[in-house]
Amino acid sequence: MTLSTLPAKIDIDSLDPKEFIIIKNARVNNLKSLSVAIPRNKFIVITGLSGSGKSSLAFDTLFAEGQRMYVESLSSYARQFLGRMEKPDVEYIKGVAPAIAIQQKVSTKNPRSTVGTTTEIYDYLKLLYSRIGKTYSPVSGKEVKHHTVTDIVDYVLSFEEGAKVMVSCPLQIGRGRKIEQELELLLQKGYTRILIDGEVYFVEDLLGEKKVPKGSYEILIDRATVRKDDEDNQFRIADSVQTALFEGHGDCKITVPDVETRSFSDRFELDGMSFELPSVNFFSFNNPYGACKRCEGFGNVLGIDRDLVIPDKEMSVYEGAIAPWRGESSKQWLEPLLKKGIEFDFPIHRSYSELTEKEQELLWTGNKYFQGLNAFFEDLESKTYKIQYRVMLSRFRGRTTCPDCRGTRLRKDASYVKIDGKSITDIVLMPIEDALSFFRNVQLKEHEAKVANRLLKEITSRLEFMDQVGLGYLTLNRLTSTLSGGEYQRIKLATSLGSALVGSMYILDEPSIGLHPRDTDRLIGVLKELKNLGNTVIVVEHEEKVMKASDQIIDIGPDAGVKGGELLFQGKIEDLITSGTTYTAKYLRGEEKIFTKNGNRKWKDSITVKGARENNLKNLTVQFPLNTLTVVTGVSGSGKSTLVKKVLYPALGKMLGTVIDEGGKYDKIEGDYKRVTQVEFVDQDPIGKSSRSNPVTYVKAYDAIRNLFSEQPLSKQRGYKPAFFSFNVDGGRCEACQGEGTITVEMQFMADIHLTCESCKGKRFKNEILEVKYKEKDISEVLDMTIDEALEFFKGKTQIVNRLQPLQEVGLGYIGMGQSSNTLSGGEAQRVKLASFLGKGGTKTGDHILFIFDEPTTGLHFHDISKLLHSINALIDQGHSVIIIEHNTEVIKSADWVIDLGPEGGNKGGHLTFSGTPEDLAKEEENYTAKYVRESFV
Repeated sequence: MTLSTLPAKIDIDSLDPKEFIIIKNARVNNLKSLSVAIPRNKFIVITGLSGSGKSSLAFDTLFAEGQRMYVESLSSYARQFLGRMEKPDVEYIKGVAPAIAIQQKVSTKNPRSTVGTTTEIYDYLKLLYSRIGKTYSPVSGKEVKHHTVTDIVDYVLSFEEGAKVMVSCPLQIGRGRKIEQELELLLQKGYTRILIDGEVYFVEDLLGEKKVPKGSYEILIDRATVRKDDEDNQFRIADSVQTALFEGHGDCKITVPDVETRSFSDRFELDGMSFELPSVNFFSFNNPYGACKRCEGFGNVLGIDRDLVIPDKEMSVYEGAIAPWRGESSKQWLEPLLKKGIEFDFPIHRSYSELTEKEQELLWTGNKYFQGLNAFFEDLESKTYKIQYRVMLSRFRGRTTCPDCRGTRLRKDASYVKIDGKSITDIVLMPIEDALSFFRNVQLKEHEAKVANRLLKEITSRLEFMDQVGLGYLTLNRLTSTLSGGEYQRIKLATSLGSALVGSMYILDEPSIGLHPRDTDRLIGVLKELKNLGNTVIVVEHEEKVMKASDQIIDIGPDAGVKGGELLFQGKIEDLITSGTTYTAKYLRGEEKIFTKNGNRKWKDSITVKGARENNLKNLTVQFPLNTLTVVTGVSGSGKSTLVKKVLYPALGKMLGTVIDEGGKYDKIEGDYKRVTQVEFVDQDPIGKSSRSNPVTYVKAYDAIRNLFSEQPLSKQRGYKPAFFSFNVDGGRCEACQGEGTITVEMQFMADIHLTCESCKGKRFKNEILEVKYKEKDISEVLDMTIDEALEFFKGKTQIVNRLQPLQEVGLGYIGMGQSSNTLSGGEAQRVKLASFLGKGGTKTGDHILFIFDEPTTGLHFHDISKLLHSINALIDQGHSVIIIEHNTEVIKSADWVIDLGPEGGNKGGHLTFSGTPEDLAKEEENYTAKYVRESFV
């Protein structure tokens, strides 16, 4: 029996926990005694409006219970370090499997954490290269080899039975010692014979004579006979070889009289260079032994920034492209190049951007006709005792990729170790899809293939999963801290798939975030694969494609906050579409539609970015219209965030003096940028650094509320000023918890524990302050209200209502007034910021703000996207401009102007594939985004 065939009112108690995960009467947050039975080993989607209770059910109830049960299963000794985990407010939960939660948050800011280390692929790579990697000399390109005792013994045993063998080594004569003194030392060590030019002499006889013959001296370590079945004899030869290598400082000679003489060495050397034997730590940048000596394992150094040396790539060398050689005193470096360039066919009149890579590099290295930029800066370095040279050097310095390790953080000689022609540094700098192709087709010898078999399986399977979840454009060297929330979540998903767990419960928080519709299909394939392994996959999601691919859908609502928390529907998506009455059903049926615009806004002013070259951008020139809603889209990894967040935003911010971050590489900004008086990047970072920060303080509504409470008769009688109703300053706040409402207990090695303050019972204020009431509510009770409740409560108080209204307009009516900022999701934090701008009212004369939003539809239901678009358009109506980085086709369709990058991600992206209206985009044939926009117009 399946749930979809059960009657509407099911008897939860009668179901089998082996077939269902049963939750009865969950009351966590806004859930209203919600009971649900989730079938095991199925792909389940939980949907509903933002704030309806999806995360409360999936994470705060189901995952929290899974974690608590795991902790309870540990020994009492282990539990004392973990602290006590509270049981969720629920009657019971049965059939819970081991739970794994994969959320959007990038949980690491570690500058050494990379995609390779997070996915554990790098650990396998280190093992692979230490076991079968071959070291090649950078001088001759030949393989570096050394001999082990086993190699030499095998060589001896390769001769026929009974063959006579001599084991010897060169005699090392100590500094300042004569041969006679060395012979006496040999005698004391127990050696009785030496070889002089191959002739055997007794040491005692030589010492008895007055003169020792000149020649090449060797210590005769042993004379043995080859006996292949005699184990003791083999041990004896092995001991003799080891002794020879020790006494000969790494050299050993095996002589089979009248047959062959061969020298062996256990030194890892070639071309006059000594190499390190590969080991796991040799390839670890988190270990001092393996970290690059120049950048100390960080990948960046303070060096000469090539973009500062040649700032305008459209100028030629003749026109003065090389900035440090423009001055009168430094012209002597440029003149030989201009005069003699014709002799080595160098195009001095061609722009720098049109030069070949070889020609560009020649400007740095120089040749016999002229000295290059490297020599110029070395010359400056040698004169830094003079201030003018120090100043000149500082003008061209910047954070640059370490030249020794190419940004891979590994010691330089680690790149000498190769497998099938590729070093570990080559692998981590490749896009994942290229690395996958390499390991699928790697050519190994039979013995190497046996050794590497298991490691290659682990590496290729993990790379395959990364490619499947749409991250083939990333490199293993990419810093984890630079990933978006969606990318990080998909990396954790790929890692979980790689570990191939069975019988687990995976709970994912909107894994489709940051994914172009083209890549969503691949993600669905991965989620189904996770289910097919024998796991229950529960996804909190709003994406229509993911909903339609699910085995079952759970819709929670009907509205957000206190009006949500009820189970509205559970069953197949087809049934929801045909008979559902929820917001989700209405939008899926097309009864309700997301905000649609009234034609495209006409524009005449714009900002143009010329020559954007950061990351994978291919020298782009892009026009951004003003006073419009512009959407920047494209497949994952096509360069959208790089163009907007790393080039446009820092460039405009520097001109306005509001951004000090180092921006991406570009040539220049043109157009009407002077019209913009302010640039605001509305991201998903928390709204405040303090745990006391909350929505009501952020939108500046709390000032009016404090004033209102200070005007109450009791406040005037006691002399309470507005500051007494603040939990940020001394006065009225509870001093035991400093207005936090909770006390934080720091745990050694574990996450801190937050306990409700015993003094104020979590109310944040002193008892006498709580005696002041407005409409029978004290200040703590007001902070516990939702925005919706507060708007009703403060009706008539224009100053407060005007500040709170935008929060409701952007779909945040369900959040608590005093809810701590660190409990808000990234999408909620972003919408609080949007509300604060909307609450500032109309523009001042000549005020023009350029708003940049990074995926504002994160965590939004269809109904909420509609509200969001109304709010964003309100900003444009106030006279501002909005640029959105987005994949949602409904948002793209609602834009005035669309900029599409692609055609693929990573190295194959970074091109401008379309710029124009959504209607014109829909007519494009060879464009991924166009296909999905066309479908949404139907």
